[in-house]
Amino acid sequence: MTHTTHPDVALNLALAVITASDAPALLLDQNFTIIAASTSFCRAFALDPRQAVGRTPLELGDGEWDVPQLRTLLGVTFHGDAQIESYEMDLDGPHAPRRLVLHAKMLDYGDLARPRLLLTISDVTEARISEKLKDDLLREKAILLQELQHRVANSLQIIASVLMQSARRVQSEETRSHLRDAHNRVMSIATVQQQLAASRLGEVELGAYFTQLCESLGASMICDSDLVSLRVSADDSKVNADISVSLGLIVTELVINALKHAFPGERGGTILVDYHALGEAWKLTVHDDGVGTPHKLAAAKPGLGTSIVEALAKQLRATVETAGASPGTRVSIVHEEPVGVS
Repeated sequence: MTHTTHPDVALNLALAVITASDAPALLLDQNFTIIAASTSFCRAFALDPRQAVGRTPLELGDGEWDVPQLRTLLGVTFHGDAQIESYEMDLDGPHAPRRLVLHAKMLDYGDLARPRLLLTISDVTEARISEKLKDDLLREKAILLQELQHRVANSLQIIASVLMQSARRVQSEETRSHLRDAHNRVMSIATVQQQLAASRLGEVELGAYFTQLCESLGASMICDSDLVSLRVSADDSKVNADISVSLGLIVTELVINALKHAFPGERGGTILVDYHALGEAWKLTVHDDGVGTPHKLAAAKPGLGTSIVEALAKQLRATVETAGASPGTRVSIVHEEPVGVS
């Protein structure tokens, strides 16, 4: 047997629920007249419950509720054209303006002759102020970060210039070589910093990144571009900023090493930087077609550049593979796809 609730009983129950509701709410009839107002609504908007009932929401307060948005919202909801959810509107009260979120829904009592509308109102003024403060802080942080990046770039340029001037003044060829190496490393870090500053999405496109990096290295280390050239071959891979820094420093060290040792005297050739990925696996290779690694140099204790490459590769969970290329030398940094990933 199906039991039905008399419309008056359902309405009385709704009135009791609305009045005791913790959420600001109004129950309206087909004429937009307030049948019941929750205590929380009257408290939130400093209204006397006895003055609210029997009036329309547009008549509340000192006229601040009589706004076109609210009138339209009530009309379309009563006519069944829409069910309003999370509609935001501003309420200009006697004090500071308030930001409200309105929800309007028709209630079914089984009595089509007496439709009822439930209107709930949330005051999100404080939340919106907090969001604006957060946005302002983030904007200020971005401006400060941009300023910091400019200062870092300027500082790196100054350091690089001082190192190059020092290299020109010293008499020792060994010291001059060390200073030039330091200059080239500072310039590469400056290039890394510029690329990261230009990346707005937190990801770096490696093809453009390596190209810019190699152009910077070539400009500072290659005296005759017709004799020695730097080329980049890369897919459209993008990586996060942390990984791109490590890859950039690895490329810097391997390219500097190739430029120092692969083309002695007037020998010319090409250095190729290649990067390709498949899934989570990737391979970075720096290959030159120079004289190859002399046995004496290969047997020597690893230098600073080699130690840097090995440390960075370990950080990336990759391995370093060095091989003769006939001609030249090929150094690859290999990151294998994890077992079980297809």
